[in-house]
Amino acid sequence: MDGLDDAAVARLLLTTRRIALVGASANPGRPSHGVMRFLLAHGYEVIPVNPGLASQTLLGRQVVASLDAAGPLDMVEIFRNSAEPGAVVDAAIRLHARSVWLQLGVIDPAAIGRARAAGLVAVMDRCPAIEWPRLRLSRPPPPPPGA
Repeated sequence: MDGLDDAAVARLLLTTRRIALVGASANPGRPSHGVMRFLLAHGYEVIPVNPGLASQTLLGRQVVASLDAAGPLDMVEIFRNSAEPGAVVDAAIRLHARSVWLQLGVIDPAAIGRARAAGLVAVMDRCPAIEWPRLRLSRPPPPPPGA
């Protein structure tokens, strides 16, 4: 749906380090919680964004109220309904994120178009926790401390 080929998605996942997860949830049954756990387990630095949970800790990370408080960012992962990602994408552009990722079921072609026009990589209607194993990705282990 987003027009990206497997190589582009793999490149994005392997070069991204710092992700703001908009719509983070403290409920372990919510998809955003599971995806955050997956991203952390795969070495990403994840900043959960949820104004209702601001200042709380979620999976060992402090929740921030807004995208502005999460920067600097490589990626903005968006768990919102399809009527809401436009403002988040616009904030990601303003904050100079490198990419935006609209989660499964989040469809906003106009926002994706604005992101791409601003030079961001834009993924729509996909999940990194699905794409990572589908593409058989792996990362080398981090260097030892002091290396």
